[in-house]
Amino acid sequence: MSTTETKKANVLLLGGGAVGTIAALNIETGGLGSVTAVLRSNFKVVQEEGYIIESVDHGKLKGWKPTRVVNSVPDVVKESLPPFDYIITTTKNLPDIPPSLTSLIAPAVTPGHTIIVMVQNGLNIEKPIFASFPTNIVLSGVSMIDAHEGRLGEILHEEHDTLFLGAFNNPTINDPSRELAEAKKFIEIYNAAGKSTVHLSEDVAFARWRKLVFNAVLNPLCAVLGLDDARIRLAGGGSAIEGLVRPAMREIVETARRLGHNLPEEIMDTMIHCDPMDLYLKPSMQCDFEKGNYMEYEYLVGEPLREAEKIGVPTPTLKVIYEICKALQWRIMEERGLVVVPPKRVL
Repeated sequence: MSTTETKKANVLLLGGGAVGTIAALNIETGGLGSVTAVLRSNFKVVQEEGYIIESVDHGKLKGWKPTRVVNSVPDVVKESLPPFDYIITTTKNLPDIPPSLTSLIAPAVTPGHTIIVMVQNGLNIEKPIFASFPTNIVLSGVSMIDAHEGRLGEILHEEHDTLFLGAFNNPTINDPSRELAEAKKFIEIYNAAGKSTVHLSEDVAFARWRKLVFNAVLNPLCAVLGLDDARIRLAGGGSAIEGLVRPAMREIVETARRLGHNLPEEIMDTMIHCDPMDLYLKPSMQCDFEKGNYMEYEYLVGEPLREAEKIGVPTPTLKVIYEICKALQWRIMEERGLVVVPPKRVL
């Protein structure tokens, strides 16, 4: 084994869908990390045939695989494995649906060593991680990529991979300079291939509130209305934007402002028009809902709503979006047997 190989970071990826696959591809192509990918629904096809990838950054690839693919999280103690330097989580984050993220990754976490990189959406996602792994550094990844998995193992990546990477401040570690240094080190690993754009985010909360202007509003509204992010701009001659989208976005911007995160005035227009009209792109929550999958609305809509309620910011539009998402999630839970309704009365 060469010296270069021995210095590669040992990376575990939880979530081998579109975002996770492109992350693994970046790391493997850069040569500074080797990735073990934990796959679920696409495990069999990727194990046997590899991924088919059409990427704006990486071109067309057929049969690509990371260093290792597995269908369950390795237990580093029971299996006598070397510790993972990083665990990257790119799965949907669903606190209302078991099992929890913390329970999933626990067997692979080495206390005080493994750095957990949360490339996941939403607000306050780090709190359960801090509670379960108080001695581990946790990094925040806010991804602006547009990538989807169509058929199992087939990845379509249509917009450049841009990642805002910073460190959550773990109150137990209480060492911001060390956490920031680790964020910079991970950026080097992720960016080594030169295919992505990774920005160091020294204000993690600002980056997350900024993305919530899209994710707490357009993401769920496209899902519940069944309109992609171009059609929602066209609907009713623009009335969906002015009557639903902007009012909810104003509530997010005002909540962020009251919490000390002054988003730029033009942020609403930036997020409304962030995708080209002629691509008719579907946000992630719409893709999930159309596939009958659970929606990650709690961290995207519920947490900003609860933060607004704590400080007295009125959020009538956001509240309606949240309750609709909650009801739709309940319907999916019933379809999957997680809730049971009383039997229908026979006349």
